[in-house]
Amino acid sequence: MLSIIQAAGWPVWPLIIASILSVGIIVLKLFELRVSRVSPASLLPSVMQEYQQKGLHEDLLKRMVNANPLGRILAAGLRNARSTREIMKESIEEAGRAEVHELETWLTTLGTIASISPLLGLLGTVIGMVEIFAALTPASADPAKLASGISVALYNTAMGLIVAIPAMIFYRYFRGKVDELVMEMEQQAVKLVEMVHSQRQ
Repeated sequence: MLSIIQAAGWPVWPLIIASILSVGIIVLKLFELRVSRVSPASLLPSVMQEYQQKGLHEDLLKRMVNANPLGRILAAGLRNARSTREIMKESIEEAGRAEVHELETWLTTLGTIASISPLLGLLGTVIGMVEIFAALTPASADPAKLASGISVALYNTAMGLIVAIPAMIFYRYFRGKVDELVMEMEQQAVKLVEMVHSQRQ
């Protein structure tokens, strides 16, 4: 591996940094965007059962806020349970926007890495081509410089694609996952509003 890095030259270092960063983001988002962590199906029934038995109390709200994103959204709604349906929905939407922003953290960075990695690889290719042409003189051609230029050109092109392809795949996957989780949380929040207001009636 070290020999490949040496053959690729200095242009490969930004790609190595980008690859380390993308792997870190992928691992982090695989952990963060699990359904059991973001929007567990058992949360709403347990919250409503306790709400119906004991009413709204501070301990319930604290546990919900500390639980997960869905808990924080439902807690925002329950804080306005005595208000109108519209005010309750507005508070849920406001909390939901904040949670969606948190879920999308680092996704822009991953998308940027996927976009610029081929360009960084192309930059290395151009630098390698410059080295190749610099080795070609009217009098003679230096085989060592020619080989070095070819290595820089090819290794950087390959490295740019190796970094970009998985980053783009996971970026698209995580965007879809966030959309799926947001839809699930919206459905749970609507159920909460309906259950609270049907109980009041």
